[in-house]
Amino acid sequence: MAAYLQKLGFELHSLSDVVREEAASRRLPLEREHLIRIGNLLRQEDGAGVLARKILERLKGPAVVDSIRNPAEVEVLRKALPSFVLVGVKAPVEIRFGRGLERGRPGDPKTIEEFRARERQENATDPEGQRLDATFLLADSVVDNSGSLGQLEEKVDRILARLTV
Repeated sequence: MAAYLQKLGFELHSLSDVVREEAASRRLPLEREHLIRIGNLLRQEDGAGVLARKILERLKGPAVVDSIRNPAEVEVLRKALPSFVLVGVKAPVEIRFGRGLERGRPGDPKTIEEFRARERQENATDPEGQRLDATFLLADSVVDNSGSLGQLEEKVDRILARLTV
């Protein structure tokens, strides 16, 4: 979805980029397991909304911010950006796992059991941790991404049409 919006002229920013940059500065591997740890550490050190605060200075025009994983990040973005809209993207676990395998990123789970364990790790109850489910509940719109890329793009077009009316 974010890549499609970028094709339409939106800037693309990711809170994960902030975490990757921090991991690189600490000379840590850029594998997901380390990134989760660094993101949680940054939230513990500077508050749960730290990643969103750091990304705000990069936003210059219409933008997409992805990898929002904590309700405090949503709060920061909503306060700073009056037109902020949070869109949750959902798909069944099997589809998300298969897409991850296709991407082949280093450190990504190789089995569905590992994938599910990682998701449990990303749904902590710790206020400074990743809280995907709690963040998802704050979505202004939810898009089902279990179909084709074309179907997803049509759904995004409908959301954009609603927002520009």
